[in-house]
Amino acid sequence: MAKLFWLEAVLPLGIIAGMLCVMGNAQYYIHKAAHGRPKHVGNDMWDVAMERRDKKIVEQYSSAGN
Repeated sequence: MAKLFWLEAVLPLGIIAGMLCVMGNAQYYIHKAAHGRPKHVGNDMWDVAMERRDKKIVEQYSSAGN
């Protein structure tokens, strides 16, 4: 029975892991409900600015070629 001392840490660890999963999924579903699509992971303001810039450059290039 003395070798099962680690067992008393399993319940709190499970609770903490479960709460982290609940919080992460809550963020996912709230963002999906607000924006209609899941959030792209690792997409910050810089990435958004670069996407806009690239889209503008492609549009300018395609309109100049016509």
